[in-house]
Amino acid sequence: MKELEARYLERLSELYPTIAKASTEIINMQSILNLPKGTEHYLTDIHGEYEAFSHVLKNGSGAVRRKVDDVFGNTMSSRDKRALATLIYYPKEKMERIKKTEDNMNDWYKITLYRLIEVCKCAASKYTRSKVRKALPEEFAYVIEELITEKAEVSDKESYYNSIVNTIISISRAEEFITALCELIQRLAVDHLHIVGDIYDRGPGPHIIMDKLMRYHSVDIQWGNHDVLWMGAAAGQQGCIANAIRISASYGNLDILEDGYGINLLPLAAFAMDTYGDDPCECFQLKGNTTHDQDEIHLDMLMYKAITIIQFKVEGQIIKKNPGFGLDHRNLLHLIDYEKGVIEIDGNVYELKDKNFPTIDPENPYELTAAEEDVMERLTKAFTNCEKLQMHMKFLLNKGGLYKVHNGNLLYHGCVPLNADGSLKSVQIYGRPYKGKALYEVLESYVRKGFYALDSKEKERGKDMMWYIWLSENSPLFGKDKMATFERHFIAEEETHIEVKNPYYTLLEKPQIADSILEEFGLNPEGSHIINGHVPVKLKNGEKPIKCGGKVLVIDGGFSKAYQKETGIAGYTLIYNSHGMFLAAHEPFESTEAAIEKETDIHSESIMVQRAVERTLVGDTDIGKDLKEQIEDLKMLLAAYRSGRIAEKL
Repeated sequence: MKELEARYLERLSELYPTIAKASTEIINMQSILNLPKGTEHYLTDIHGEYEAFSHVLKNGSGAVRRKVDDVFGNTMSSRDKRALATLIYYPKEKMERIKKTEDNMNDWYKITLYRLIEVCKCAASKYTRSKVRKALPEEFAYVIEELITEKAEVSDKESYYNSIVNTIISISRAEEFITALCELIQRLAVDHLHIVGDIYDRGPGPHIIMDKLMRYHSVDIQWGNHDVLWMGAAAGQQGCIANAIRISASYGNLDILEDGYGINLLPLAAFAMDTYGDDPCECFQLKGNTTHDQDEIHLDMLMYKAITIIQFKVEGQIIKKNPGFGLDHRNLLHLIDYEKGVIEIDGNVYELKDKNFPTIDPENPYELTAAEEDVMERLTKAFTNCEKLQMHMKFLLNKGGLYKVHNGNLLYHGCVPLNADGSLKSVQIYGRPYKGKALYEVLESYVRKGFYALDSKEKERGKDMMWYIWLSENSPLFGKDKMATFERHFIAEEETHIEVKNPYYTLLEKPQIADSILEEFGLNPEGSHIINGHVPVKLKNGEKPIKCGGKVLVIDGGFSKAYQKETGIAGYTLIYNSHGMFLAAHEPFESTEAAIEKETDIHSESIMVQRAVERTLVGDTDIGKDLKEQIEDLKMLLAAYRSGRIAEKL
């Protein structure tokens, strides 16, 4: 052990070769421990709603507006503060509008620059100079640092700062400088972003969201079942591919695949027209609003039906291949009486709303026709060879996982599968039982194997496991007794559409259940929280996002427009800063244009979850714990230098 410690200290001495350098680093780290903790921003269930996501990212769920209020208090009118906040969110667009009505732009530039500098100082105050310096835009880094840093040695500070501001305006760089300051404020207002699952499906812009996340300064992602579905599709799992295309088709969002990712859907379109060209496809009406013309809508409906039938066949093959998945009850095609157009499920006979199945062989209903097989082979190649999709999925793998423990909070998308009595449910994964944290970890390991395993059998298992995670009742990311895709499309009786949730969702209000889950993941229940999404909080029905006396926070309030009629709002987000933790409830986002023109913000109401008695410092966080350990290691290095065990490298 002593030999290992000596080797470690030798390695550490290469980074800090002298007593002076080791001492300086200890002082730096110790000072960081006493800064206020950075603001954490939690979002979940974005579901492709790029514009709303982008706005919430820009305003930090009210974090930017709070900075404006902190700086100007009652010295500025609410209208002016609203205008300043909108400028910070959309500097270029807002300035274009202001130039049309403002008579003296130089005066406006000067006033605005001074206001932004003050907000910038406030936003930067909780960080070290080094961290702020790294966040500065390269083009204006030196000037901004001069403006937001107090100069004790300058006798006439006002004249000094006036000179800088006047020069910026006189050389016609005010607009670029204002834009740089606004983007810096956005950057400093939020220290770290948590995405608690479901970036994909329903909305039109998941690929744009992924591009934005890849540029974000600090982010982690807990995968949702819709994310894992797309990961499986990118890995070439055909059940995932069929589901991803079906959902995109159902919302009129095939543009995501064709334009966003460059995936060629022409083979599917041609097959759908040849096979279902005369079919009205009435059971395959598109959801939500679409700007497509009638011909495009009809083609989408044909493709929607074609891929849905292919999906049921492919899934039947996956289920047969993996009997351990326990999903035999979801194979329904062989239960259809194709002559009568009825299906028998659990002893009940239901008439089918659609009886046209030209590609299904009643004797072998799960076999793809030669044409369907060709379509799937082409689509599989398109998904696996799509460079942009692969890049996005690698980002999810690098920045994400099925759960995260961070600063005393447990983050996951769906649920921890429980039995009716509240005990952890044991789930068989390839012949071995897992539950709780171990279940999360084995499932995550298989997701990664689906991309990286060298053993072909393990890689194939990983791919199939991504499909299992998407829809299994034992999956922590789904947690319902079935995904009633077939029933919703083909059976009118709504009792067949019901998806029964795991007991987790009804037991969450019991403190002992929440405490046992927190303990399972290594957290002290006192002061810790479970943060998750997946199931929208139906506020208009009286549901609340804060459960179990504040231990559990469900922050899916309906970011997706498709859910807003059910929820009554447009999503919750969560802010955790040095003063406490609070939820922000959001109104539906009209458009970026309206946000700029009307200076409206979609943040509508803040709900305090937990107020810090004393301001939380970096030293109280996970980063603080790591810094304290590094300080102790450096103190050991100092002792080794001073005792002569290690020589300074002068």
